[in-house]
Amino acid sequence: MSLYKEIVTNAIIGKGKKSFKNTYELKVDNNPDNVLGCWVINHKFEGYKANNKIGVKGSFDINLWYSYNNNQQTTVATKTIEYDELFNIAIKPDSNIDGDTNIIVRSLYQPNCSNATIDNDVIKFDIDKELGIEIVGETKVKIAIEEDEEPWEIIEDDYSDMEDQQIDNEVNEDYL
Repeated sequence: MSLYKEIVTNAIIGKGKKSFKNTYELKVDNNPDNVLGCWVINHKFEGYKANNKIGVKGSFDINLWYSYNNNQQTTVATKTIEYDELFNIAIKPDSNIDGDTNIIVRSLYQPNCSNATIDNDVIKFDIDKELGIEIVGETKVKIAIEEDEEPWEIIEDDYSDMEDQQIDNEVNEDYL
């Protein structure tokens, strides 16, 4: 016959991931001819609770390398982009995010420039990223327990008392 006990512990009570594709613009001083490269660096982010949703605030720096003056000169334009995204994450039953919870955010796919186009003196570029969120909070776990204790096994020695006495007789105590 088994009974159940409830254990209160910290565990993942909600988990999800979301992909983003956003288009941004960067107005440059020179009239660009070609985009030669685009790098995304310094990605920083942190999660927070927003009512019954989870939010992620973050930022990253974009470096756009482009040519101008009939492809005779190049320069790099930089911009810091900030974002604030909200997530609807399903929470496991008997759990809630109002209490003492930790929000763990991971960048599953770092921000990356997937496309860049030129429109007069404005460079438009697409940034792809994927964020994963885990919510760690208090939850209950039910486990089955057994009332009956298993019987103890009797451990038998591999040698007899007579062998023990024979060893004692054969040991020379004045050896050293």
